[in-house]
Amino acid sequence: MPAKPRYLTKSRFKLGSECPAKLYYTGKKSAYADQRLDDPFLAALASGGFQVGELAKCYFPGGHDTTSLDYEESLEQTRALLQLDDVVIFEAAFLYQNLFIRADIIEKSGNRIKLIEVKAKSCDPSSHSQFENKNGTIKAQWLPYLEDVAFQKYVMTNALPGMYISAELMLADKSASCPTEGLNQKFLITTDQNGRKSVECSDLLNEDDLSTHILCRIPVDHYCEDIYQGRASKTASEFSFEERIKSFSDHYSKDIKISSPISKDCKSCQFQSSGIDKQAGLKGGFEECWAEQLGWQPADFDEPTVLDVWNCRKKQKFIDDGIYKIAQLSEDDIKPEPDGSAGLSSSERQWLQVEKVINKDNSPWIDSDSLAREIQSWKYPLHFIDFETSMAAIPFHAGMHPYEGIAFQFSHHMVQEDGTVTHAGEYLNTETGKFPNFEFVRQLMNQLAHDNGSIFMYSPHENTYLNTIYRQLKDSPTPPQDRDELCAFIRSITVSKNNSAETWAGERAMIDMLRVVKRYYYDPATNGSNSIKYVLPAILNSSDFLKNKYSKPIYGAPDGISSLNFDDWTWVRLDQGRVIDPYQRLPKLFQGISKHDHNILSEDTELKNGGAALVAYTLMQSEKMSDYERSEIERALLKYCELDTLAMVMIFEAWREMVNSTDLRTKLSSLS
Repeated sequence: MPAKPRYLTKSRFKLGSECPAKLYYTGKKSAYADQRLDDPFLAALASGGFQVGELAKCYFPGGHDTTSLDYEESLEQTRALLQLDDVVIFEAAFLYQNLFIRADIIEKSGNRIKLIEVKAKSCDPSSHSQFENKNGTIKAQWLPYLEDVAFQKYVMTNALPGMYISAELMLADKSASCPTEGLNQKFLITTDQNGRKSVECSDLLNEDDLSTHILCRIPVDHYCEDIYQGRASKTASEFSFEERIKSFSDHYSKDIKISSPISKDCKSCQFQSSGIDKQAGLKGGFEECWAEQLGWQPADFDEPTVLDVWNCRKKQKFIDDGIYKIAQLSEDDIKPEPDGSAGLSSSERQWLQVEKVINKDNSPWIDSDSLAREIQSWKYPLHFIDFETSMAAIPFHAGMHPYEGIAFQFSHHMVQEDGTVTHAGEYLNTETGKFPNFEFVRQLMNQLAHDNGSIFMYSPHENTYLNTIYRQLKDSPTPPQDRDELCAFIRSITVSKNNSAETWAGERAMIDMLRVVKRYYYDPATNGSNSIKYVLPAILNSSDFLKNKYSKPIYGAPDGISSLNFDDWTWVRLDQGRVIDPYQRLPKLFQGISKHDHNILSEDTELKNGGAALVAYTLMQSEKMSDYERSEIERALLKYCELDTLAMVMIFEAWREMVNSTDLRTKLSSLS
């Protein structure tokens, strides 16, 4: 069987633009670890790409699909269709030298072709400078998208001499309103007999659904020209755009690595090997690059690098100065300074992290005085809440804009002054086509409005979504009868957004535990991360109180801690003396997914919330599934969200024990 041709495709060009060395590591899953999703369908579903692509096709009735996955067959199908004077082709295939692309949509009329690249990203079509910096260069967040289009236009222009090629981006129009109810659910997720998933339009899709286009077309030829002429960035490149393409193509076709200088961007390299990867015999491309250029041995990678310094903008400077490990940093490199508030400033927290590494000190740090004052200001009973949310490119409901927020789940734990912990309530809507937001906030109000206790969130995510629901309530043409009551409740527990027409600061405004972590607590086991997914296992391992309490099957036990989803559960289980991450012991949110992909989707950072839950909700809204499959997903969602609020409780319990220990008991009483 002949070897599959090693063409430089648009996805590989994008990868090479991120870092040329990645072209060597990609596609070698039996040799190199890859921390991105294995399943391309899940990757596209998580970003909304497949459904947006199918909607875009609906705006071109009579378009032809090139369905073959084979390179030669797809090229032949495209050549045949291009013989027509006027034609629209989806996934049209083009080959020039060793460059191969499939264009999302092409629109041919005579000798003119419009190349339309569809992206699940939103824009404001009325803003003419949204892609540009003030100096006329392309904004960094848009450059990868525009280079993608420029690459495709380059291939088509050379593959079709004599044709005039123009280029457009088709994006979600954030100013447009969805014309009908349930539009999102009309793009169904289907599974063929081989288990391969895809998205197809429902037979119920009609003219009303397409009467208002929620995707807009933006001409980008002048941006392509800026890219070709080297005007796209203020940083001069060593190679022209065409030279870069030829270099990528030549090296990829011959399977030769392009040596790339290490940089701060290595932090996000997907070709890093975890402990599990090493056990499976997989190498790390990241480690290979650093070893080749710095002469590092395996033991060097056991030490934290400057890439791990939290929230630091000097990482590239450190690397340029030949500083690669945290232990090489000095106080002059960080320049820690107070910011006038209690606890640590950002620079002081960075220096604390560095100091801990230099001194080989793995003990947690806590600002007991400041944290004691903070805890003393909280009112019992304490309420800990967590939301699961969705922002779909194609709205679920009439009148909504692309990427307008949906809140479909919350969990709620309570802690009494005597230390009693209760899983007090939860809400989950998975009903297909139902708009949950108003009932969501109604249920939340029913659980939180009975006392004046402090309410906690982890990151401003919950505050942001309640602001969104507040605006939806105000703008709704058919508001619920209790709109005023719901709005008053939202105002009472939130702070208005900076761009809000109304301004308020609720008397019970939610307390951000993430802020408290950043100011008053640091555990070296988190390696600088403040995500609850890292803080929880770290504090479980460092707190004897938590280990003693949760090493018994008290959670969901009749005489223990009440739970709505667990029975007689033991949260602290040890493996080689370390507490097993509780999140790793939860069931998968959906079946037919590898452990590798599930771990990636479940990863949580301060900028990304609930990727796995979001995908699970999308599947339940759009995929035909049995009652059993649906109930299993619902069961898993409830457990995940419950653990998120229990994690907040555990962190609080550990803090309270820390500040109440030894002589701090008297300190707390003196603060009363």
